[in-house]
Amino acid sequence: MRKEYETVIGLEVHVELATKTKIFCACPTKFGGAPNAHTCPVCTGMPGALPVLNKQVVEYALAVGLAVNCQVNQCCKFDRKNYFYPDNPQNYQISQLYLPICYDGFVEINTEGGSKKIGIHEVHMEEDAGKLIHDEQGERSLVDFNRSGVPLIEIVSEPDMRSAQEVIAYLEKLRMTIQYLGASDCRLQEGSMRADINLSVREAGAKEMGTRTEMKNLNSFKAIGRAIEGERQRQIDILESGGKVVQETRRWDDHQGISIAMRSKEDAHDYRYFPDPDLPPVEIRDDWLERIRQARPEMREEKRRRYQEEFGLPQYDAEILTSWKKIADVFEETTAICGRPKEVSNWLMVEGMRLLKEKDMDVEGLDFSPENLAALIRLVEKNVINRTVAKAVFEEIFWSDVNPETYVEEHGLKVVNDIDALARVIEKIIAENPQSVRDFKKGKKKAAGFLVGQTMRAMEGKAEPGLVNQLVKEQLSLL
Repeated sequence: MRKEYETVIGLEVHVELATKTKIFCACPTKFGGAPNAHTCPVCTGMPGALPVLNKQVVEYALAVGLAVNCQVNQCCKFDRKNYFYPDNPQNYQISQLYLPICYDGFVEINTEGGSKKIGIHEVHMEEDAGKLIHDEQGERSLVDFNRSGVPLIEIVSEPDMRSAQEVIAYLEKLRMTIQYLGASDCRLQEGSMRADINLSVREAGAKEMGTRTEMKNLNSFKAIGRAIEGERQRQIDILESGGKVVQETRRWDDHQGISIAMRSKEDAHDYRYFPDPDLPPVEIRDDWLERIRQARPEMREEKRRRYQEEFGLPQYDAEILTSWKKIADVFEETTAICGRPKEVSNWLMVEGMRLLKEKDMDVEGLDFSPENLAALIRLVEKNVINRTVAKAVFEEIFWSDVNPETYVEEHGLKVVNDIDALARVIEKIIAENPQSVRDFKKGKKKAAGFLVGQTMRAMEGKAEPGLVNQLVKEQLSLL
């Protein structure tokens, strides 16, 4: 009889902070750029170069720590994590082990069984490494140090999650919180949010933990879900066959749907941590901490309530719009321009979400201007275009951020309200469809709808449906 197993999961989430410069030097943190263009002696580990801590990094770390209900070490310090790797120019990473900036917090998530608290062991600051680029022939590797020294926070959870669904809920809550704080854009596809999964399995009801493995730097929620299910099953298969799970670091290959061993898992002592001699302890006074608390922006729950009270939106609309800060920002800016909150909500929730889903696109990829969406809403409101045309124009705004007024003018999409012209088209449609006329006279109301549809097609969607419907019925009544 096959045993029942429980999955135990903890996460280490690395988040690149939204500072303009790196953690210990003045090099820019902007994503992209020519290889090694954003570097200096400090972030490339040149002898004698000394680090200077970026104050904004500390403030972002504190803001995130407070938002996830952490305690604060008001005297924290940096340590050196010693290891050799080609993209690590100093042969050590500046991080925090002994006194991290924040500790002992939690994030509350919604699960099928109700609300659940996921413990936060700590939040600490550290610097990122560079990036290795391997050529297609596999003969050499090149190093780009643009990312070296980019500021990170690492959020280490307790092993409180039991399924891929709980992990995704935790990550979504974490990402939303950090985005609302403005501490990071958390774009997984660009690597500004990366998750390492520590996973073990044990017999259901057992108290002792199983042997865990770590899967590194997964950068999409779908890949994370598949990796958890795949590694869980791999470990169960090993135990069922009488084997033992080895503690190691593994890489998830999402194309093959398997995890691959990379190296044996190191413990903290393998890195020979010691206090960084070039960086003094960071003292966080009460008044500084209070300023961080007071500067906290409007968070999701506050915004959701305000949308219902200030804009009169239904609870469902407010829930959807505030689920992503990017959507909330577009909604507010567009509403401020056109003053039609429900219309803005409808366009974003229906057409916007449809297009995102069709292209399997992340919300952070939205790049159209609120001014153009507001202009589209005004065109519909003034009956310059009908809603059928407006949907097509919205797609152009969504993908290319076109000016809707210019686009409508250049493509001749304005509503045709010339009654004589419409009457001539309808007369022709009726003449071409005698069976529909006979059906209408027999009381089949759908026949009129067919003739309306044919007229709209002939007018390329540019006629007003209500007017066409009225004129069709008038002409049919005369036959």
